[in-house]
Amino acid sequence: MTMAAKKKKIPPAAVLVPKLSPKRFFGHGLPGVSLGELPGKLIVVEGADGSGRSSQIARLVTWLEGGGHHTIQVGLKRSTLVSEELEKAQQGNILSRTTLSLFYATDFADQLENVILPALRAGSMVLADRYIYTLMVRDLVRGMNADWLQNIYGIALVPDAVFYLEVCPEQLVQRVFAKTHTLDYWESGMDLGLSRDMFASFLKYQGLMRDQFRRLQTTFHFSIIDGERSPEVISQELQRRIEGVLARG
Repeated sequence: MTMAAKKKKIPPAAVLVPKLSPKRFFGHGLPGVSLGELPGKLIVVEGADGSGRSSQIARLVTWLEGGGHHTIQVGLKRSTLVSEELEKAQQGNILSRTTLSLFYATDFADQLENVILPALRAGSMVLADRYIYTLMVRDLVRGMNADWLQNIYGIALVPDAVFYLEVCPEQLVQRVFAKTHTLDYWESGMDLGLSRDMFASFLKYQGLMRDQFRRLQTTFHFSIIDGERSPEVISQELQRRIEGVLARG
């Protein structure tokens, strides 16, 4: 090594400061939105019913607010525009796959425009109890066109971090039964005709969902978290990962 090479110094910033990825939309986005004016963070926790998703978000809220961060929570079927209508429509178990998809897309779009983006502009931490990944996976399992889905959800903002809590179907069904003593028609995929038995249909459907999440991960590169560990261990991992997001500014 020459003396010149020995004296050459790498700027500290190149070593210590990670390169920041500016906020961006998945596709065409929403008109009139200035991405440079969204200082808040969008953190997504994905996972099936019974994966511990909602419990982990509750832990994150306590942890973040204890550290001085203002938090806002969003999730599926929480839109003031269509959530009640969607709930009523699902009770009849007769929705077509396209109608179901468009209902959820409308629910998401309303929350994005009226809750998520305003909260990010205000610098809040937005915690999403599922996001477009669950919606896309559900539709893909039901045979919807991937390009059509990507166009619909081109309005979505790319999150600062996404964590998918993966739990095997056999564990999920035990957790759901322990909590509710019943299985949901749609979360069991009964509309797909996988089995006349709801228990068997649940296992098959959740297996298909898990497979699609793994395929989607190769495209969107979100983090897959082992959701079969203790809640405390999972919580510690999520906090550690989110600390890394916050450290990037």
